[in-house]
Amino acid sequence: MKDKFIFRLIIGISIFVFLVVLVLNRKIIPVTIQTPSFIYLLPKVNAILNGTCSILLLISLYFIKNKNITAHKRTNIITFILSSLFLVSYILFHYFAPETKFGDLNHDGVLSAQEIVASGNLRYVYYVILITHIILAAGVLPLILLSFFRGLKMQVERHKKLVRWSFPIWLYVTVTGVVVYLMISPYYNF
Repeated sequence: MKDKFIFRLIIGISIFVFLVVLVLNRKIIPVTIQTPSFIYLLPKVNAILNGTCSILLLISLYFIKNKNITAHKRTNIITFILSSLFLVSYILFHYFAPETKFGDLNHDGVLSAQEIVASGNLRYVYYVILITHIILAAGVLPLILLSFFRGLKMQVERHKKLVRWSFPIWLYVTVTGVVVYLMISPYYNF
């Protein structure tokens, strides 16, 4: 019974987070205040958080391979906290900041034919990375939460089965988050 409750709670949290990101990112709720100046620092902060999480995930893997369960748990908790801070920062930035388009060299928010040509095939690489990043980021949250639950409860075999999926996806999402930032940052209009 308790597992069923936890599973429903995790699914509920995941759906809630997805809907909040969707509503705020798509600006369904209009911005009614002036954009705070710190908002424009958030993409760099997000890239740093993602990069740090990538390193911590690899350190966590090292710890568990060396059977240091305490260090493994602590590292994953820190990684989860940093990923949660990233999510809040991501939502804030995308709620307040105008959309940035890959290839928009003159920062007018419109891609001209010349700008599209100038970005070349790199544009397609960017969108493949971005789309896979977004899809996997949306899907990995319930896996991460279930992995955490199983790990903290020391349900080792169930934890291992989940982590076979959640670890590489989470790592991919954190690494590609940095890549997406590096690729889009020249086109920010701030």
